[in-house]
Amino acid sequence: MKISETHIVKNIKIPIRLQEYAVGIFKTILTKSGIKKAIKKGLIKVNGKTATTALYINGGETINLLEPEVCLKKKYFNFPLEVLFEDDYLAIIHKPAGILVSGNSFATIDNALTQNLQKSTVFNATRPRPIHRLDYPTSGLLLIGKTTESIPVLNQLFEKKEIQKTYHAICIGKMERSGEIDTPIDGKNAVTSFEVIQSVESSRFDFLNLVKLHPKTGRKHQLRNHLFTIGNPILGDKEYFLENKILKGKGLFLHASTLTFTHPFSKKNITLTKELPKKFKKIF
Repeated sequence: MKISETHIVKNIKIPIRLQEYAVGIFKTILTKSGIKKAIKKGLIKVNGKTATTALYINGGETINLLEPEVCLKKKYFNFPLEVLFEDDYLAIIHKPAGILVSGNSFATIDNALTQNLQKSTVFNATRPRPIHRLDYPTSGLLLIGKTTESIPVLNQLFEKKEIQKTYHAICIGKMERSGEIDTPIDGKNAVTSFEVIQSVESSRFDFLNLVKLHPKTGRKHQLRNHLFTIGNPILGDKEYFLENKILKGKGLFLHASTLTFTHPFSKKNITLTKELPKKFKKIF
């Protein structure tokens, strides 16, 4: 494996564990958890020897970060994707409903990215990877990293809540015009704000509401869970539903419509919106 980055340790007074010392010394790995993963994968060498998580740094060592080997035999999923923005560092694509972002399955967005995106021309280009997830039945905008530097940087932007996501959903039942849902999920803080854009009466569901959603945290199934807890589940949801209020055969009416953030490399403000799916427009 090739060396991608090298760091020489200066004199230090007190020995420190490698996984703590190495945070911030490499451009491509910025977090402690990232360093720990690299050590466990055998990608960090100290004085020419493969490091372990138990290793202490005393001063004067040479620390090398290795490039991971790329499996050339990997098969790529031939699935056309709509690319809405792309440069050398990142891309934004539209994820259709009914496909996994990543996982053990072969038919995933992750496996289709190389076929749909241009290869980055910068020195640390790597296989494109999704930065966040959208549920299998959810459609909308998905952010992709294209270099070994941009992937951890974009992940940090999400962790710091510097990337704003807006969703649209169609919800069942009579709703307040706006509000904030502050209900923990799996014992963790979770907050969602909502605004009803339009409502129509429905013989089957009483009311259907076009709702704009802003998740302020990123818990699993947060929007679906939160709307169910206030008695207004998302139309088509088969996991969070009211009895006799399930719409079958049309999928989930949840769409990741807008991403807003500052490009971490060009420093340009990016706001990208993907129009609502046709099934939304048939109701509103």
